[in-house]
Amino acid sequence: MTLWEGIAVLLAGVAAGTINTIVGSGTLITFPVLLAVGLPPVTANVSNTFGLVPGSLFGALGYRAELVGQRRRLLRLGTASMIGALIGAVLLIALPGKAFAAIVPVLIVIALVLVVIQPRVARAMAARRAAGRSTGSADGGPLLIAAVGLTGVYGGYFGAAQGVLLLAIMGMLLADDLQRINATKNVLALIANGVAAIFFLFTSTIDWTAVVLIALGSAAGGVIGARLGRRLPPTVLRAVIVVVGLAAVTRLLFF
Repeated sequence: MTLWEGIAVLLAGVAAGTINTIVGSGTLITFPVLLAVGLPPVTANVSNTFGLVPGSLFGALGYRAELVGQRRRLLRLGTASMIGALIGAVLLIALPGKAFAAIVPVLIVIALVLVVIQPRVARAMAARRAAGRSTGSADGGPLLIAAVGLTGVYGGYFGAAQGVLLLAIMGMLLADDLQRINATKNVLALIANGVAAIFFLFTSTIDWTAVVLIALGSAAGGVIGARLGRRLPPTVLRAVIVVVGLAAVTRLLFF
């Protein structure tokens, strides 16, 4: 990895850490950059998962005030996220690398669609709450646990837009403030990334240079996202995600 490639990976980590804290889908920034500097798809995915753990941690800490009173919820949903992420990580290693290269473009396109429609989903949820028509409950019930578990499987396998999925699911099934739900999302993403990273440590090839650069960048991005993220224009963030995501799809399909 050249100096300029290293700088690009570091900056991608900053962007991903910031975006993950605010919305989710930071993987759509870092993963294409790792592909561009020459890492094989599976190695890029595993290294990316490792590198984004510090960003998830700092993002979760930045929202610790909104986590007050959510201990029971975090234990229930965190367990589901942990089990799901482990299953997803096992699938990544067990399935052939060619299968991952074939599946990931589809997953990226789905993630991009989620990123684009997320504001509309958020507005719809807010409108339902304002009209007193929220169908959510205090704990979400078994359906929420199952949905978070499946999202964990996705997160352990690839993880792009995992945060967007979690926000949409919990927003529909929980009767709570969206900032508190976002705080929960950050913790669940941290658990999924952390569990997958520990599993990959013993089972996969890791590019440690990429890990360190993304870790440093994502940690800084997590702090930025927690403190200043609400001031950033969400339309600009989503536009960047979509452009980079489409570049990743092109890279995987045609190069």
